[in-house]
Amino acid sequence: MKVGIIMGGVSTERDVSLMTGQEMMKHLTGKYEAVPIVLNSKAELIDKVTGIDIALLALHGAFGEDGTIQGTLDTLGIPYTGGGILSSSLCMNKLLTKKLVKFEGFATADWLMLRSNSAYDIDRIEADLGYPLVIKPNAGGSSIGVQLVHNRDELVAALEEAFQYDSEVLIEQYIRGEEITCSILDGAMLPILSIKPKGEFFDYTSKYEDGGADEAVIELPEQVMQQVSRTALGVYEAAQCSVYARIDMILHQGTPYVIEVNTLPGLTKNSLLPKSAQAAGISYGELLHRIIEISLQERTYINRNAAVVNS
Repeated sequence: MKVGIIMGGVSTERDVSLMTGQEMMKHLTGKYEAVPIVLNSKAELIDKVTGIDIALLALHGAFGEDGTIQGTLDTLGIPYTGGGILSSSLCMNKLLTKKLVKFEGFATADWLMLRSNSAYDIDRIEADLGYPLVIKPNAGGSSIGVQLVHNRDELVAALEEAFQYDSEVLIEQYIRGEEITCSILDGAMLPILSIKPKGEFFDYTSKYEDGGADEAVIELPEQVMQQVSRTALGVYEAAQCSVYARIDMILHQGTPYVIEVNTLPGLTKNSLLPKSAQAAGISYGELLHRIIEISLQERTYINRNAAVVNS
């Protein structure tokens, strides 16, 4: 089976994507022929995917996790790994994700949304949310452009930086507690990891530099574990995720607050999902195998149903 590992891309997360793709190349063995496909522009995609049997997506950010490439590959009739157009585009938008989470009855931090072409009131932000605050681009990942701020000067500077990455910026109330991440594979929970960053919060350096954070399987009290699992799986289903995903949370006084949903979680050597899989006895190579096989089943099921409807 010729597997095209699509990496690089045009987003701010290009470097992380290349790390994910290179790690995949090392471990994709057996019946698969790994074909590296490095994208430097959107226009290259159609020519570069010719002849592959499935696209193993190592992309992150815009054109990777936002449904764009998923829609293009659907049009070309090429199966791909991970969620489809709807879940990808929905979860890429942090505002819509938070609205869905809240509608489904799960906890998430209070927030305000600012747009670059609109005036905003610092006094109102301070009055409504207080400090500390988390500032983040609405569509993006890998903690790029994300800052934790404690006062007005830091807030103004953080907003200026965040608007360099996106025209919409999310301002969230900072929830104090223990950060955890819930990886889901084929609708089933993998071991939950606790994240203890060496810095003030789980920023880009903490995520991708060796030793940037202590990450380990956590044993939760039964009642808390049930609530975390119910939240993670509930959000996964509500957002119509499929194949695999990762739901990040903060545990505050026993209540899980959803931070965001990752439909194409990083698979670098320091990434969380492979560590969670390893804790379940699933090697990196086996994880890739399962992702590919589950994705092929998912796309076959969708195509079969579409054929029935169209007939």
